[in-house]
Amino acid sequence: MNCVSLYTGCGGLDLGFHDAGFTTVWANDIDPFALQTYSSELKRRGAKVPVIYCGDVSKAELPSRGSAEVVIGGPPCQGFSQVRNHSRLIDDPKNSLYREFVRVIAESSPHAFLMENVTGMDQMGVREQILEDLTLGGLYRVRSQVVDAADFNVPQSRKRLLFLGLRSTLNLEPPLLHGTGVTAAMALARRNGKSPARYEIEATDTLWASSLNSILEDPANMRIVTVAQAISDLRDLPIGGRDDTISYDRLPPPESAYQAWMRETNNDQVANVRVPRINPDTALRLQSIPQGGNHRDLPPSLLKRYLSDKRWGQDNGTGLLSRRHFYAYRKLHPGVWAWTLNTKADSAYHYSMNRALSVREFARIQSFPDRFVIATDPRKGPLAGRIDGGGAHSRYRQVGNAVPPLLARAVATAFKELLLPDSATTRQSEKPSNETPF
Repeated sequence: MNCVSLYTGCGGLDLGFHDAGFTTVWANDIDPFALQTYSSELKRRGAKVPVIYCGDVSKAELPSRGSAEVVIGGPPCQGFSQVRNHSRLIDDPKNSLYREFVRVIAESSPHAFLMENVTGMDQMGVREQILEDLTLGGLYRVRSQVVDAADFNVPQSRKRLLFLGLRSTLNLEPPLLHGTGVTAAMALARRNGKSPARYEIEATDTLWASSLNSILEDPANMRIVTVAQAISDLRDLPIGGRDDTISYDRLPPPESAYQAWMRETNNDQVANVRVPRINPDTALRLQSIPQGGNHRDLPPSLLKRYLSDKRWGQDNGTGLLSRRHFYAYRKLHPGVWAWTLNTKADSAYHYSMNRALSVREFARIQSFPDRFVIATDPRKGPLAGRIDGGGAHSRYRQVGNAVPPLLARAVATAFKELLLPDSATTRQSEKPSNETPF
């Protein structure tokens, strides 16, 4: 079955749908760097490269009606605002990207569609309006559901609000996704008994209590994928190294089933491994933060704005770290999934090495396989749609903005089993015992 992909980014949604057997025939984004990553990945694995339009989708010539069975995308949410005075969300000029998504569904008339966005839309009070808009006056049946990527074998807690639609004439209800449910069954608890504090994993569901430790400690079991199971083989990447590609020979063998899967279908080298340099003040603070900890674990002596004579960043005039800096001092815990990564390299620090993460480690935590190289557009000079900040920032931004491919694959598989019922029988017969899609 064919897809039309809107607001494609580097292709997290598309990769999940491709792995479930779908083919994208038309894709759109405004960022040329992200589309370079997207098209290069398709060429590397010999997949059909769709028509790609870089620019404003409202000015694009869309594929012909009926040329794709599914429309997928996540319109950027910055324009969504609290609805007041009974105004319609779709009528607000700031929400033009969302309006274009609805228009493309109306014009292309797919069998199904997926619209993905942040859960903050619930706090904005707009979910019911979106459901109404997406039905197109009864042409579609639409279900909304909040899911967490960690319930779908992704080593990261990343909650997303999904809108899944099916044409009413199919007489089918939109799928309801069922993950492992593990995110409701365990938590990372802070223990204050001694200084420094420590963080421990605890079961919050009695049904999981007896089996939780055995699952977490088994590197071959992928029902739960921890941070260590995702990136432990990359721990010795050098800080500030110039090489962005290294041979697997310089890394230890895969230390978990997830790492082995990440390396599959790749050649003998892995890309995006450069680790940013770290500020000396940051390095000192990280030494005092336990695994899973953050700024709350710093002693008062390390809360000063500057710990040495070297000045960096903006001085807020208080002599102390500001709240926005507090947000950055978070160290991952090896025994549980990561929190939601954002678009900045300092949104997470390594659990055992005194450093930030490489783009490859970001990608692993997002469930992008190693063959998926995060690139930039090689053209020089100003490019329409290019985000300021340089190539390194673009790579982190592309990964941080993406939908985890394994979550996308779960949605694609659910659609496929409804639209092609024979595929469900095949999938069930091939389903591994640990209930993962691998």
